[in-house]
Amino acid sequence: MELNRRTVIAGTAAAGLAATALGGAAEAASGRKPVRELFGTLADGTKVYRWSLENGGTRLKVLSYGGIVQTLELPDRHGRYANVVAGFDDIADYVAKSPYFGALIGRYGNRIGKGQFTLDGKSYQLSVNDGANSLHGGAQGFDKHVWDVEPFTKGSDVGLHLHYTSVDGEMGYPGTLRTTVTYTLTRHGDWRIDYAATTDKATVVNLTSHVYWNLAGEGSGTIEDHELTIAASRYTPTDSGLIPTGELAGVAGTPFDFRHAKPVGRDLRAGHEQQVLAKGYDHNWVLDKGITARPEHVATLRDPRSGRTLKIATDQPGLQFYSGNFLDGTLTGTGGRTYRQGDALCLETQHFPDSPNHADFPSTVLRPGQTYRTSTLHTFGA
Repeated sequence: MELNRRTVIAGTAAAGLAATALGGAAEAASGRKPVRELFGTLADGTKVYRWSLENGGTRLKVLSYGGIVQTLELPDRHGRYANVVAGFDDIADYVAKSPYFGALIGRYGNRIGKGQFTLDGKSYQLSVNDGANSLHGGAQGFDKHVWDVEPFTKGSDVGLHLHYTSVDGEMGYPGTLRTTVTYTLTRHGDWRIDYAATTDKATVVNLTSHVYWNLAGEGSGTIEDHELTIAASRYTPTDSGLIPTGELAGVAGTPFDFRHAKPVGRDLRAGHEQQVLAKGYDHNWVLDKGITARPEHVATLRDPRSGRTLKIATDQPGLQFYSGNFLDGTLTGTGGRTYRQGDALCLETQHFPDSPNHADFPSTVLRPGQTYRTSTLHTFGA
């Protein structure tokens, strides 16, 4: 029988094991005040801090650089903890070679074809950093800036408010964009992300989080046996540069059908043309629910070995599933082990890639006087 993680936590505390397995029953119930420590220093002398949070049995460490989730520790079905996200031990690796491990992504998550779009009759050229295209905001996206971090406790919740102001013209984007991202750990151990942004000039915005998950534990090997469900009947096929063609294709009868739980690796090497182009899965799923007023459940990831589960709810219309195709064994993670192809995966809640160039896609335009808001909730179990 698969137990709910909250049942596991309560049972462990009752057995008198909370001090070792959970770090103290009282702390697991009420949460710890976020703690700051120096993590490293950038080449220009800027200090990078790491914030540690714990609540409801979930342990989270976040860097001021890029809003990066460096570690996220969860218990398995037996109450044994493991870090389930990919990351590095030092700031130099994040600066020099990180493939967006755990980072906040902006101004525009995913790709914009040729780094170009037109808004209100004016054309804009963005920073190009992925072949001929712009990826994740360009060469110096939100993941490569130090954010101002404000810790908070609110009732039984603990968290961080992260602030960054992107000036007009940064990476080619119009408008000064003032962004606040809030990370909250709830008393149940859920991790919520709330994004908010305003602009003084019409612009495009698509913020997301780029956590690499392995629920068996970071560096433990392949995620191909993880079981994945995505509530989507369609996806957006891409060209050879991984830019959407504009088609909304049905998943039925293809390797892209995750409407019922199946192992990630089952159809990974099916030879579908889209998989060949992407070297696996690296596509946007068109969520059946569309844009909603509040987060709704859209995906479930489960590791059969540990029993850990991740459920994702969002108000966004899309979900980018990336199967870690470009991890090549050259990166060493926090546990001292190298990451190879398929050793972690990403599930990025978002608007669609290249939306500014597709009138039929949900709009990502933000105008003065409006506030961009979106939320994603991660619920963990075992």
